[in-house]
Amino acid sequence: MISASKTTETFALTTPLYYVNDLPHIGSAYTTIAADILARFARLQGKSVMLVTGTDEHGQKIQRTAESKARSPQAYCDEIAAGFVLLWEKLDIQYDSFIRTTSVKHEAIVKDFFQRVWDQGDIYKNRQQGWYCVACEEFKEERELLDGHRCPIHTNKPAEWRDEENYFFRLSRYQSQLEELYQQHPDFIQPESRRNEVLSFVSQGLQDFSISRVNVQWGFPIPVDPAQTIYVWFDALVGYLTALLDANDEPCLENALSQWMPINLHLIGKDILRFHAVYWPAMLMSAKLPISHQIFGHGFLTKDGQKMGKSLGNTLDPVALVERYGADAVRYYFFKEIEFGKDGDFNETRFINVLNADLANDLGNLLNRTLNMVKKYCNGNVPDCSSDDIPSEHPLKAIGLTLGKKVKQSYEALAFNQACDAILSLVRAGNKFIDEQAPWTLYKQGHQQQVEQVLYTVLESIRLAAYLLSPITPNVSSEIYQQLGFAINFNEKTQIAASTPFMTHSQWGLLSVDEKLGTPKPVFQRLELLQTI
Repeated sequence: MISASKTTETFALTTPLYYVNDLPHIGSAYTTIAADILARFARLQGKSVMLVTGTDEHGQKIQRTAESKARSPQAYCDEIAAGFVLLWEKLDIQYDSFIRTTSVKHEAIVKDFFQRVWDQGDIYKNRQQGWYCVACEEFKEERELLDGHRCPIHTNKPAEWRDEENYFFRLSRYQSQLEELYQQHPDFIQPESRRNEVLSFVSQGLQDFSISRVNVQWGFPIPVDPAQTIYVWFDALVGYLTALLDANDEPCLENALSQWMPINLHLIGKDILRFHAVYWPAMLMSAKLPISHQIFGHGFLTKDGQKMGKSLGNTLDPVALVERYGADAVRYYFFKEIEFGKDGDFNETRFINVLNADLANDLGNLLNRTLNMVKKYCNGNVPDCSSDDIPSEHPLKAIGLTLGKKVKQSYEALAFNQACDAILSLVRAGNKFIDEQAPWTLYKQGHQQQVEQVLYTVLESIRLAAYLLSPITPNVSSEIYQQLGFAINFNEKTQIAASTPFMTHSQWGLLSVDEKLGTPKPVFQRLELLQTI
């Protein structure tokens, strides 16, 4: 069952281990950005974080793809895995472990895990007959298939009939334990729609599933029968454990489990929900290992309201997108405009309009106009005020005092769009406040103290907004902090880990008269619609 022994001072989360049948797509980027946002937020809270990502590199599909390109499977996997590493760098993903399932240490962990399950009597040999989708690397039940035995996910590819003798995992043995898990821990599968989907599937009765393949060379051999290859999903799921090893650890399960288990959160796309919410916890139960705390299956992305696909010619290249508009722009749009957990859409016009309105106009313009007035009216220094000088009912302070707690709750609920909306409410209130107070008029009238209080409260509002947005827009937030006189770079993990804990930084009144403000400059350049991506 789920362990409660793990300290709240650590936070381990994973993306899927992405299948290397092709270079990373926008859906892979979407999941990984979400994981990075949560990891950054946990670091702001002073937690030790383990963010796991990586690549799933075995199976028949990879073998066939490599053959079609006249490459060896390993050379092909090396090329595609490098593409994931490159994209994560471009997106400012601060992962802690990148696991490749072709690694030597992973093979050792898989064999160790297999032996544990074998010793429980949960693996046996039997004949497997059925329709197999190579793209999914999964046998499909007859009731799942479309006309012509086509896979419901890969609709242009009919499943292949297989009749072979394989090794099976006794999933059916864990039906009652899984149902007990879902009942006792209703948050184990989120969002609610995904939970209901799993409950419906399990209630129909679980069937044992094969964990080996014949006539597939690209994979680890079954320890008890080297003529067969371990099924790619059984192999890949165990990769979450391999990834927890320290670099110098001897590759064994004992070392992999020593610090980070149970994993707090698996972030996945909804298409691989069954493997993570049914197969994986049952495998962990069999191996007598702690169950992960939560599985969150998010929705799919569309482009201009249509499903993306090469045949439609409307794919969205994440590398091209980030190279054109920058990492923060991509990160902000997808998590401000899409409710995480539901399907969402990318439209380039909407993308540009949102970024210009929120980051260039509201936030960027507020910072620049305020810094220019501080330079003009206060000799470029933070106004000589403190939080105590500003009453709690002040229109900006009143928002700021509760904003940190509100945003914290949103991040913890994976409600990224709600976090952005709450933060932007303070920014917009700052723009309204400065227009109403007109510090330029107060300055002309000789009300220097009032001028300084107005500018101080706006600067502090900007600082607070930048801090709370930093998990999503680390570069914009770093630029703002540095213009406010702080030597903080939100892309440096060691610096953030050493900073004051979240709930102090997310409250009102951290600006100090000791800070010398930087030169005003745009923190986010306005974007123009160039061409269809």
